[in-house]
Amino acid sequence: MSSTPSQVTLTLVLYLILFATLHSFLASLWFKRWTRRVLGPKVDRGYRLGYNLFAALLIVPLLYGLYIFPGEVLYVVPSPWRWILIAGQGLASLGFIKTFLETDPFQFLGIKPQKRGALVVTGFYCRVRNPLFLFALMFLWLTPFMTTNLFALYLIATIYFYLGAIHEEKRLVAEFGDTYREYQRQVPMIIPQLRCHTKSQP
Repeated sequence: MSSTPSQVTLTLVLYLILFATLHSFLASLWFKRWTRRVLGPKVDRGYRLGYNLFAALLIVPLLYGLYIFPGEVLYVVPSPWRWILIAGQGLASLGFIKTFLETDPFQFLGIKPQKRGALVVTGFYCRVRNPLFLFALMFLWLTPFMTTNLFALYLIATIYFYLGAIHEEKRLVAEFGDTYREYQRQVPMIIPQLRCHTKSQP
């Protein structure tokens, strides 16, 4: 018995929710502390790299399912507007890469051991607190075509990015304290401001 389009969409959405829940749980301070207690402090050396590899492995079935079952086409943006959206996606990709490089990419990926550094508030970070999430959302929603399954997954991803930003900021408050709270008062979380109002932190 073949699956209906609605069943496929529901399956993909549930898988994404499961992925997001597991992804957040494994990134939580509570789970990291529990792992450290059980396996010892040496686990910190490879935790982030293992976490990233595990997340990449889990996302593959979702992408494959979306490729096999794209869903019903909702719209296709005609030219020349299509190329404007594609150009926007290109700019979002460049912004994402620039932001990624403004931090320590090897430490972010887990290739280099994590250590406490200065809070980055320059570049795009002086205009928005979560530029990586911003550029990822821009790339998704500027897609020049839309299907039912894409729309459902983009919607869930948007909610997850917002909740993920809140979760990440709790960790940063725990790490940087009042310095990050002041940064939160100066810079918006997702919608960027035009001017910078921050100074580099020591």
